[in-house]
Amino acid sequence: MSRRQATAEEHSLERRKIIAIIEVTFAVIVWGASFIATKVALRDVSPVTIVWLRFGMGLPILAAAVAARKQFAPVARNEIGYFAFLGFLGITFHQWLQSTGLRTAQATTTAWIVTTIPVIQAVLGWAMLKEKLGRLTIVGVALAALGVLLVVTKGDLLSLARGRFGTIGDLLVLISAPNWAVFSILSRRGLQQHPATLMLLYVMGIGWLFTSALFFAGPGMADVARLTRNGWLAVGFLGVFCTGLAYIFYYDALQIIPASRVGVFIYIEPLVTVVLAAIILPEPLNLPTLLGGGIILLGVWLVNRKF
Repeated sequence: MSRRQATAEEHSLERRKIIAIIEVTFAVIVWGASFIATKVALRDVSPVTIVWLRFGMGLPILAAAVAARKQFAPVARNEIGYFAFLGFLGITFHQWLQSTGLRTAQATTTAWIVTTIPVIQAVLGWAMLKEKLGRLTIVGVALAALGVLLVVTKGDLLSLARGRFGTIGDLLVLISAPNWAVFSILSRRGLQQHPATLMLLYVMGIGWLFTSALFFAGPGMADVARLTRNGWLAVGFLGVFCTGLAYIFYYDALQIIPASRVGVFIYIEPLVTVVLAAIILPEPLNLPTLLGGGIILLGVWLVNRKF
């Protein structure tokens, strides 16, 4: 290979890295805003309606990306059950937990709790896959747990002794974090065998079918008619940007940037939520929540850092 060709390849790789950074930044920013959009849409319709519309809009965008990249391939029969389980766990159940939780949980509380997913993945990796936990990782796990308790109790840790733990919504969101961590761990096998966008298309499609059953058995199309202009804008944002484009961009970035570095971008997500929640909802900024959020981020950083 000539020096000119080597230089051209280096420039091409550098350009792809810059694009990947832009893509993952876009993804985490819109995901940070997704909690705000969900709260706005919940003023008009039920959680299952939001999830059904959101993924109904996102699926065609994902399918178009798979078709444009000529990645489409039929799923093997022995994988249908695997994809169906992932679809239920990661789409139907997970999104129901978060959307229903946001009825009573604050958007900022939700964002801080969701940020702990890498920490939970590390713990599950230790418990399920026998992965080692270093001392600083253990410290990070403990700090993240303390941060979550500060956020949920608004700094009143003594309320735990009185049997109080935030709202029902806080509890549902808290359940969604380990649920997504399990989904991510179980997805590893499929991601090693299939293009990420193709696998996501199947998982999201099956999950949307499960949600469709809940939607038509429950609120149905009459609920959609209740959406106001702001409600449609919120749902459209969730479907097009948070579901269709963000997932594509995120997995594209993972193919260029190491997963450990992509994980660092998660720090941006709750900060976006905090700012937008204060402006749009509005949700008050209080010191215990910010302090707890900072402790969570420190814990996540310690868990993800390589020594």
